[in-house]
Amino acid sequence: MIDGVYKLHDFSITRFFIPVFIGFLSITAKAEYPEKPIRLIIPFVAGGTTDQIARAVGTHLSQAWGQPVVMDNKPGANGVIASEIVAGAPNDGYTLMLVAMGHAVNPLIYKKLPYDTDRDFTPVTSLAKFNQLILVNPKLPLKNVKDLIALSKTRPITYGSGGNGSSQHLAGALFFSMAHMQGTHVPYKGGSQAMLDTIAGNIDMMVAQPSSPTYVSSGQLKALAIATKNRSPDYPNTPTVKESGGPSFESYSWYGLIAPKNLPPEILNKLNAETLVVLNSDNFKHLVSSLGGETAGTNPTEFAKFIKEERKRYAVAFKHTEISIDQ
Repeated sequence: MIDGVYKLHDFSITRFFIPVFIGFLSITAKAEYPEKPIRLIIPFVAGGTTDQIARAVGTHLSQAWGQPVVMDNKPGANGVIASEIVAGAPNDGYTLMLVAMGHAVNPLIYKKLPYDTDRDFTPVTSLAKFNQLILVNPKLPLKNVKDLIALSKTRPITYGSGGNGSSQHLAGALFFSMAHMQGTHVPYKGGSQAMLDTIAGNIDMMVAQPSSPTYVSSGQLKALAIATKNRSPDYPNTPTVKESGGPSFESYSWYGLIAPKNLPPEILNKLNAETLVVLNSDNFKHLVSSLGGETAGTNPTEFAKFIKEERKRYAVAFKHTEISIDQ
């Protein structure tokens, strides 16, 4: 030491303090996530249930963390286009994606995907679950599912969906198979577009949760039945499919949040924890309830297991009901 100052070439001090300082900076940087806007990719067009849920989640995260959450609708190929973007994004927590049932079943539908569903993503949490209804254009002379089945004996019934492999497509295909009906699938880029065409009479029906319950209450759509084992308190006057003269048919759709693979644990845990806060908020519960659903919420391990179980469930359905999916 010279005049109370350590020599710069005192390597023992340098070797000690520099690594400690660098480590401190690294810890500080991780603790500050997020430091910039987050991109939330939505695999369907704006206006549908997926879009509404994504925007509710994004708004909360933005308010909680003081960083913008930018909505980015990337519709097409039942979420494959959006999923490919996420699979190739950095694993830094700044690219997220709202997923629906198609995320789990796409490996059953497409012969080749540009990603691996189990390997290339980090499941964050499930968000919500919705029971589906048999929805028809009110101009059709139908009182119940029994009438719908009878009509299908005279002509093919057209049913719409948010795209090949979407929850509406899978539910419709399964219902038609179980009810021994003749039908033609009409895929759209989003469920909201299919629903508007059902209201307009361009297609006959959908098996879906309405993007707005007012479509049913106002008479723009007619709910012949609900695809649940028991009647729903949200639609107390709507019979089950079996009560309405159809098969013992049950179906629901769901939504969740994912990120690119190998998301650092500290970011994953922060995302999961804050998203669970969203799900428990009155605003989010009201939104989901107004759409006819219920909030979910799981840890990452539980959500990953759920995705695999959904794929197995539909693999069995495809095998035993001979569902044919357009490629």
